[in-house]
Amino acid sequence: MEGVNTKKMVLEPEAAERVKLMFEMYSAPQTSLGDIVRHFAEDGLDCDGIKLNRVTLSNILGNPVYAKSGLDMYEFFKNQGAEVISDPSDFSGLHGCYSYKGRDMVKRGNKYDLSDHILVVAPHEGLIHSEVWLDCRMKLLNNTSINNGIQKKAKNTWLAGKVKFKFCGSGLMCVPSPNNSGYFRCRKRADSKSCTGPGTIRVDDVEGFVYSLMCQKMAEFQTLTGGNPQRANPKLTALNVELLQVEAEIEKLIDTLSGANATLLSYANSKIEELDIKRQSLSKAIADMSAEAVSPEHIEKISGYLQDWDNISFEDRRLVIDGMISKIQATGENLQIAWKL
Repeated sequence: MEGVNTKKMVLEPEAAERVKLMFEMYSAPQTSLGDIVRHFAEDGLDCDGIKLNRVTLSNILGNPVYAKSGLDMYEFFKNQGAEVISDPSDFSGLHGCYSYKGRDMVKRGNKYDLSDHILVVAPHEGLIHSEVWLDCRMKLLNNTSINNGIQKKAKNTWLAGKVKFKFCGSGLMCVPSPNNSGYFRCRKRADSKSCTGPGTIRVDDVEGFVYSLMCQKMAEFQTLTGGNPQRANPKLTALNVELLQVEAEIEKLIDTLSGANATLLSYANSKIEELDIKRQSLSKAIADMSAEAVSPEHIEKISGYLQDWDNISFEDRRLVIDGMISKIQATGENLQIAWKL
């Protein structure tokens, strides 16, 4: 790849069918890791000569090497803080991905945090549609750590991975507090102190405010579409690729600001302002077109979850926000939401 020798995955049909079955089974809401392990044990199946257990199965289901990586995969890993080497346009929904952990990786309490991970599109074709892979990945994250066969419910905020600090672009991670659900902290400030941070932003406050905005947005959306939106506009993919490229360019410019001289600082700030105008224009165009991309069944499902919000699971809340919101830019004073509807 680009003059560098690398390995390429080659399809092994029998093993591939087993992997597909694992994803198909785990994507069913009521199927657990233990159910799949028992199924394979009862049928005398293994995983390439290795006896399947929950840890091995969890590693398989969480590995993007099997996914047909589309733009949703790019957005997921970027939102979790990973460094994505490949260009957004490479995420065509065909190839798998290689995910690497940096040598200096620090173990973090927030399991949604993929900082110090590196993602690159691989040369082989994937097996699993990205939507199915992401559903399984979120289900894994919403389980507890697998330890001695005991699983506990996740305690992270359902906003995890969606909230970014507007002024530096870094994700805001949830820091637990003994008296409440905790507060948000800028990853860049936590890692290098190169950001001033957003101040105190309580998770409870943001969750309540975002939920109220989602209810308002859904009511407006159903009124505008009459509850019967059309299928996807083919221009959406191109617009999303362009938006991701603009955001990546802004991120690179922000990284140059630390220690820059006055001339470079002036140029970078001017360029960032120019790109931000383009980003806002693209975001608006995407929001306008996205309303046509949502099926009536999807809208009905989200509406039902919003109406029963206090009783639905953490996983279902994650599904709702993934279906409605691309990103939340936050400061200590306000929130700016990029809607998918």
